[in-house]
Amino acid sequence: MLHTLLITLLVIVSIGLIVSVLLQSGKSAGLSGAISGGAEQLFGKQKARGLDAVLQKATIVLSVLFFVLTIAVSYVGL
Repeated sequence: MLHTLLITLLVIVSIGLIVSVLLQSGKSAGLSGAISGGAEQLFGKQKARGLDAVLQKATIVLSVLFFVLTIAVSYVGL
Protein backbone atom coordinates (compact mmCIF):
# COMPACT_ATOMS: atom_id res chain seq x y z
CA MET A 1 0.00 0.00 0.00
CA LEU A 2 2.73 2.48 0.98
CA HIS A 3 4.86 1.42 -1.98
CA THR A 4 1.99 2.11 -4.39
CA LEU A 5 1.37 5.53 -2.84
CA LEU A 6 5.05 6.46 -3.11
CA ILE A 7 5.21 5.30 -6.73
CA THR A 8 2.12 7.36 -7.57
CA LEU A 9 3.59 10.45 -5.92
CA LEU A 10 6.88 9.86 -7.73
CA VAL A 11 5.11 9.75 -11.11
CA ILE A 12 3.20 12.96 -10.35
CA VAL A 13 6.36 14.76 -9.19
CA SER A 14 8.25 13.49 -12.24
CA ILE A 15 5.63 14.86 -14.61
CA GLY A 16 5.61 18.17 -12.74
CA LEU A 17 9.40 18.36 -12.93
CA ILE A 18 9.40 17.71 -16.67
CA VAL A 19 6.74 20.36 -17.23
CA SER A 20 8.51 22.96 -15.09
CA VAL A 21 11.80 22.42 -16.92
CA LEU A 22 10.16 22.60 -20.35
CA LEU A 23 8.25 25.79 -19.52
CA GLN A 24 11.38 27.71 -18.55
CA SER A 25 12.62 30.16 -21.14
CA GLY A 26 16.04 29.64 -22.64
CA LYS A 27 18.74 31.89 -21.21
CA SER A 28 20.52 32.43 -24.52
CA ALA A 29 20.83 31.13 -28.04
CA GLY A 30 23.98 30.06 -29.78
CA LEU A 31 27.62 30.37 -28.81
CA SER A 32 27.65 34.15 -28.44
CA GLY A 33 24.63 34.01 -26.16
CA ALA A 34 26.24 31.29 -24.09
CA ILE A 35 29.33 33.42 -23.51
CA SER A 36 27.46 36.63 -22.71
CA GLY A 37 24.78 34.81 -20.73
CA GLY A 38 27.41 33.18 -18.55
CA ALA A 39 29.08 36.53 -17.89
CA GLU A 40 25.77 38.18 -17.02
CA GLN A 41 24.86 35.39 -14.67
CA LEU A 42 28.30 35.47 -13.06
CA PHE A 43 28.19 39.20 -12.39
CA GLY A 44 24.52 39.24 -11.43
CA LYS A 45 23.21 41.51 -14.16
CA GLN A 46 20.41 39.19 -15.16
CA LYS A 47 17.72 38.42 -12.59
CA ALA A 48 14.81 36.09 -13.13
CA ARG A 49 11.50 37.90 -12.85
CA GLY A 50 7.89 36.87 -12.75
CA LEU A 51 7.06 33.48 -14.11
CA ASP A 52 10.71 32.50 -14.61
CA ALA A 53 11.43 32.98 -10.90
CA VAL A 54 8.40 30.90 -9.94
CA LEU A 55 9.41 28.16 -12.37
CA GLN A 56 12.97 28.12 -11.02
CA LYS A 57 11.75 27.72 -7.45
CA ALA A 58 9.23 25.06 -8.50
CA THR A 59 11.98 23.15 -10.32
CA ILE A 60 14.18 23.18 -7.23
CA VAL A 61 11.36 22.00 -4.97
CA LEU A 62 10.24 19.30 -7.40
CA SER A 63 13.80 18.02 -7.90
CA VAL A 64 14.33 17.69 -4.14
CA LEU A 65 10.99 15.88 -3.85
CA PHE A 66 11.99 13.62 -6.73
CA PHE A 67 15.20 12.54 -5.02
CA VAL A 68 13.54 12.07 -1.64
CA LEU A 69 10.72 10.00 -3.14
CA THR A 70 13.16 7.93 -5.18
CA ILE A 71 15.15 7.07 -2.06
CA ALA A 72 11.92 6.33 -0.15
CA VAL A 73 10.65 4.02 -2.90
CA SER A 74 13.92 2.11 -2.97
CA TYR A 75 13.93 1.84 0.85
CA VAL A 76 10.30 0.64 1.06
CA GLY A 77 10.86 -1.74 -1.85
CA LEU A 78 13.50 -3.65 0.13
